[in-house]
Amino acid sequence: MKVSILTVFAELYKPFVATSLIKKAQENGLLAVDVDEFFSFVQPKERIDAPTFGHGPGMLIKPVVVQKAIEAKESLHGKAFKIFFSPQGTKLDQSVVAQIAQKAQEQGHLMLIAGRYEGMDARVEQVYADMTISVGDFVLMGGDLASLTVLESVLRLVPGIVGKTESVSDESFSGPFVEYPHYTEPIVWKGLEVPDVIRSGNHGAINTWRMDKAARKTVLHHFDWLRTRTLDSAQMKVCKKNMPHHYTALLHNDVLISDSQKSGTTSVTSLDIHDIARSSKTYGIKGYFIVTPMLDQQKIVKRLLDFWMSEGVEYNVSRHEAVKQVSLANSLDDVIVVIEKIEGKKPLIIATSAREIEHPNCISYYDQEKVWSYDRPVLFIFGTGRGLTKERLLASDFLLKSVKSFSDYNHLSVRSAVAIVFDRWLGINEKT
Repeated sequence: MKVSILTVFAELYKPFVATSLIKKAQENGLLAVDVDEFFSFVQPKERIDAPTFGHGPGMLIKPVVVQKAIEAKESLHGKAFKIFFSPQGTKLDQSVVAQIAQKAQEQGHLMLIAGRYEGMDARVEQVYADMTISVGDFVLMGGDLASLTVLESVLRLVPGIVGKTESVSDESFSGPFVEYPHYTEPIVWKGLEVPDVIRSGNHGAINTWRMDKAARKTVLHHFDWLRTRTLDSAQMKVCKKNMPHHYTALLHNDVLISDSQKSGTTSVTSLDIHDIARSSKTYGIKGYFIVTPMLDQQKIVKRLLDFWMSEGVEYNVSRHEAVKQVSLANSLDDVIVVIEKIEGKKPLIIATSAREIEHPNCISYYDQEKVWSYDRPVLFIFGTGRGLTKERLLASDFLLKSVKSFSDYNHLSVRSAVAIVFDRWLGINEKT
């Protein structure tokens, strides 16, 4: 496979392509790397850049210079799969790397075009780019470090460049999990011992241990990646095992009952019980609590739950499975006591609100690692009426940012809000 690199600074690449496996691949005829500067395609002392049109600082590489460079390399090595670099490009991950590697091998020629200054004339990408890549949500001085990153990540997937196929297929982000821990001699180092199972010789036990460790690392530190992957039943099971247990409580007290911000108590509705129970079951919530101090409301809830625990199983078995996880409680304090008895630890309370409230621990739907690092069960609390009181919100450990869209209207039913929150926090959204 041929790789052409167009850049302002060719010297950045020369030691890189003359080192380690990339050097060996060239020596073995698997790879040919051609690095050239844009200056090679202009007359001596002629500039490769020009000021941007309109107001604003910075210089852009001229499109005619890039055109000459690309056409020259394609006349030598054949049509290329061409990669440009920009913070606005497709975010690089292992699946994107695999796409580039496949296209490059099919084409036989990969071209990396690295800009500098303020970048390139926008028409260049419009005409030539097969893909524009971003290596992260930050800005570099130019495209060269991004180009080197793509080069090394792609070449790892080209057959023959990395010696053992397992070295590529078993590494982080090649599947749904990051890689498990590795160990070597000595067995004890700085008081830390290599786990017995790794030295047991029992391949089945070792594989189970490795999957569990890889899943735990991924769940706790790369949940955003994990939830975009396709998982088989064994992988789903080990992920669930490594996630903290989640509970939810629907409060009918400590809530606002009017726009005047007056607090009070609301009535229970059967729809809230049914629908939130079904959402809880769908997203693996371990227990759903209806919280009301009112005796007449408790009687209504008990009557409904009794039905679903008896005749309800014949009427609708899936509804029965969901509703049997519902419990009744007088207060949130009682819910906490029950969870602590089950789990051996007090739950972390995550409050929710459609209102904007200042809270010392306001979190987003990307903060699972922050919450789960406490190694405690998690309790979501939702308010009926006009939502939880400010006092109840501030007493929680965390406040989850409100559900929003590109609309000014924000009056979801509580059961709809619960389903959205659960999906954003615990749901799978496959990309592959």
